[in-house]
Amino acid sequence: MALVNDATLDSKTLQVLQDVANRLRIHSIRAVCACNAGHPTLCCSATEIMAALFFHTMRYKQTDPEHPENDRFVLSQGHTVPILCAVWVEMGRICESDLLNLRKIDCDLEGQSIPRLSFVDVATGPLGQGLGVACGMAYIGKYFDKASYRVFCLMEHGESFFEGSVWGALAFASHYNLDNLVAIFDVNRLRQSGTTPLEHSPDVYVERCQAFGWNTHVVDGHDVEALCRAFWKATQVKSKPTALIAQTFKGRGIPDVEDAENWHGKPMPKVSTDGIVKFIESQIQTNRSLTPTAPAEDSPQISSSNLEITSPPAYKLGDGKATREACGLALAKLGHSNKRLFVLDGDTNNSIFSEIFKKEHPEHFIDCFMAEQSMLSVALGCATRGQTIVFVSTFASFLTRTFNQIQRRAVSQTSINFIGSHCGVPVGEDGPSQMILEDLAMFRSIPHCTVFYPSDAVATERAVYLAAVTKGVCFIRTSRPKTAVIYTSQENFVIGQAKVIRRSAADKVTVIGAGVTLHEALVAADELAQQGISVRVIDPFTVKPLDVATIVQSAKATGGRVVTVEDHCREGGIGEAVCAAVAREPDVIVRHLAVRGVPPSGQPGELLELCGISARHIIAAVKEVLMK
Repeated sequence: MALVNDATLDSKTLQVLQDVANRLRIHSIRAVCACNAGHPTLCCSATEIMAALFFHTMRYKQTDPEHPENDRFVLSQGHTVPILCAVWVEMGRICESDLLNLRKIDCDLEGQSIPRLSFVDVATGPLGQGLGVACGMAYIGKYFDKASYRVFCLMEHGESFFEGSVWGALAFASHYNLDNLVAIFDVNRLRQSGTTPLEHSPDVYVERCQAFGWNTHVVDGHDVEALCRAFWKATQVKSKPTALIAQTFKGRGIPDVEDAENWHGKPMPKVSTDGIVKFIESQIQTNRSLTPTAPAEDSPQISSSNLEITSPPAYKLGDGKATREACGLALAKLGHSNKRLFVLDGDTNNSIFSEIFKKEHPEHFIDCFMAEQSMLSVALGCATRGQTIVFVSTFASFLTRTFNQIQRRAVSQTSINFIGSHCGVPVGEDGPSQMILEDLAMFRSIPHCTVFYPSDAVATERAVYLAAVTKGVCFIRTSRPKTAVIYTSQENFVIGQAKVIRRSAADKVTVIGAGVTLHEALVAADELAQQGISVRVIDPFTVKPLDVATIVQSAKATGGRVVTVEDHCREGGIGEAVCAAVAREPDVIVRHLAVRGVPPSGQPGELLELCGISARHIIAAVKEVLMK
């Protein structure tokens, strides 16, 4: 049956939509019952919403779910993944027998939606992130693709106004006039452990959404005609995102379960399932489905793969340049060679030099203000479908509050690059709250994450380029103080390949440092050389992957004596990475210098000394290991 996307629906179409909704309900109940785990009551509250969206409102190619022209759908309430899978069963893209293998180890249909499925753009999980992702998709669609596709986000009641990142996303969408975005709040009154504070209070939801500048409608979430009409009305509104407050009931259609408490996350008892299914089947009058309308073909065909360095780094040996500034300059340079590169910033651009990119490429700079969790979700939305190259730039200390969002990026198998500035004790007088000392540990724990720690401006520029062309999550650690340029502009850098800066046949100890501590190591090496002690100095460049071969080879060449020094806490940083690298090597001793405890405010040089990671402490450590 063909569709017409407007506010008028004939009675036959309405009946088919309601029948589709009930079949989705049945699919969900059966799938959850088969694996004996899941959230069938949540699925049942959203069935009419999903039927109206996928079988009437959204424009997409059902045979090509990843087509760039398709409308986008974000399932923020990930527990309802069975109903999303049920949609594609109805479309004929998933076998019903596969749906009954939900959550099994050899099945791609998992307890949450993941991008391993062609019809899923981003992974779900902890609540509150979906709307920000949808904002990123809508932003790219409106301002850069300038295309007709729209973005829909289905949100669970409990997350709607109780997750702070949702408020950030509401503000972002309104500020940028994302009229191609529709958020559906599935207001079903119940949460995991009882009722929500607002229960069915549509006026409160309306007031809150309107206060953020959203076009807002209240709709019966189980009335397919009302839903289709509301979705159509959203297309008529310009310069405002639309919020649909859909009043629903958890467990809709299940006798004695609908709108009842204590059914969250519980499958229907197997002895009751057949009876429940027969009851719902008795309400189905047709066996027909509906074909979605094809999308408009108006997205630009732009590749994000043609990225190249237009010129070598413009730095001279001995120049003083902060790696944070070199990072901003490198981003601006890359922006000239690829028009699909975007930088997101959380109101720190004048401190971390992303303002250079902003000045040269204002249309590719996205200001997310002081809402880091929302910013990371927006970044994920911008990066979906591999059409863009995305960098998120802020103080590294602010990234620690977004660890869950970063972890979601890895699960989503999306390529995003993070730049963390103002790392370690050289932040100085700003104090310990700004001295991030845990960031390497955080990013090293992310699966398949590449962790760059450049030590001068040349290495920083190369790190930015390598991150831009590397798949997966990347992190670039930059520092506040100026440091000397130690590499020529022709130096080649490779991920996982360290640089041996000082080397001789007489080397007695291998010293490994990065960032400011590499420069302290070089000072220490010079002073030790004057005392007749030769040391080998290594710059790892990437902490993950670590160049194990070079480190092991150097350790053996220097009598198994290694000193690591880092502007980071002892846990999870360079020292532990090196210890893991040499763990199977006999007779290798590692002396690990790192920041202990919580440093006070002070001058950078004073703090390096106080925290035991200055050149003087490196010299002492070298002499100590030589005595063993």
